[in-house]
Amino acid sequence: MHELAITESIVDAIVEKIGDGPVAAVRLEIGRLSGVVTDSIRFCFGIVAVGTGLDGARLDIDEPPGRAYCRDCRREFALDDPIMLCDCGSADLDILAGQELRIVSVEVR
Repeated sequence: MHELAITESIVDAIVEKIGDGPVAAVRLEIGRLSGVVTDSIRFCFGIVAVGTGLDGARLDIDEPPGRAYCRDCRREFALDDPIMLCDCGSADLDILAGQELRIVSVEVR
């Protein structure tokens, strides 16, 4: 379960930036094509945050949809399936969105 390691890294990065001050909320952006299970991040956050300033903080997760550009048919389209194929059958794609994994904001109490 790599979500535990990801969540530990998120908490560590926030604590490194703001110290152990009390945090009210954290907003993450985790794209639907990132391969990260957001429910697992939510579960792990409650465990990993214990004993830090993030203990009890609200966790908000935005899940932007995937977008891709097909190099063969030159079409941009929505892509939320981990099987990355264009309707034309090509797998020669540029992924434009949906692989994000970032801390968007931290609200300090």
